[in-house]
Amino acid sequence: MPPVPDSLSTDPAAAPVVLLRDLRFRWAPDRPLVLDLPELRLERGEAVFLRGPSGSGKTTLLGIVGGVLRPEAGRVELLGTDLGELGGAARDRFRADHVGFVFQLFNLLPYLDVVDNVLLPCRFSRRRREAAGPDPRAEALRLLGHLGLGEATARARDVTELSVGQQQRVAVARALIGRPSLVIADEPTSALDADARDAFLALLEQECRRADAALLFVSHDAALAARFDRALDLPALNRAAAEGSVA
Repeated sequence: MPPVPDSLSTDPAAAPVVLLRDLRFRWAPDRPLVLDLPELRLERGEAVFLRGPSGSGKTTLLGIVGGVLRPEAGRVELLGTDLGELGGAARDRFRADHVGFVFQLFNLLPYLDVVDNVLLPCRFSRRRREAAGPDPRAEALRLLGHLGLGEATARARDVTELSVGQQQRVAVARALIGRPSLVIADEPTSALDADARDAFLALLEQECRRADAALLFVSHDAALAARFDRALDLPALNRAAAEGSVA
């Protein structure tokens, strides 16, 4: 009897965290293809480095994996769920439940204090609120402390007064709260010097492994690749790039 395809597995725990097949994306029908990927997959607990120059489609791919953008063709599965079969609201709920984002510009909210910035995913996801434990605020403080922010800094009221490195740690704690299955990091070390970058990566990797979360880390800096379980080169994977059609 042939094996059951991943997408048809009856056990969600056996499905890869991310599975893309025959993915095609362009911004408009009259625009060239940005992405044409035969397959991409991430397993549970795996840390994957995705590299590519500016304009190669990295951020676009992250938007598709996170369910923010929809491809024109192909299959996008997270944890065995086909995002193409979900309506907009259901897709937003699924993303809030299972995906943590670390943005390049951090996207912290200046009208919330540090801890409330970390707790934002718990406002939008009951699953993550429950996974954060009986006292989500204490879990937020634990994450911040483990990421190198002392309690005095963690209780600061104005996130705009934090340094770039401190804001970055707040953004990572926010992505990790409630044990998401997938953490997506988009060029999160671009503003750090080498020493701060290495320390930050060690903490990010440690916390992802503690939560058994898959990590998809995107950067143009190929020197970081050796730190990860697997490194992928987006232009090499992307048939649109090979055909010269990336916008």
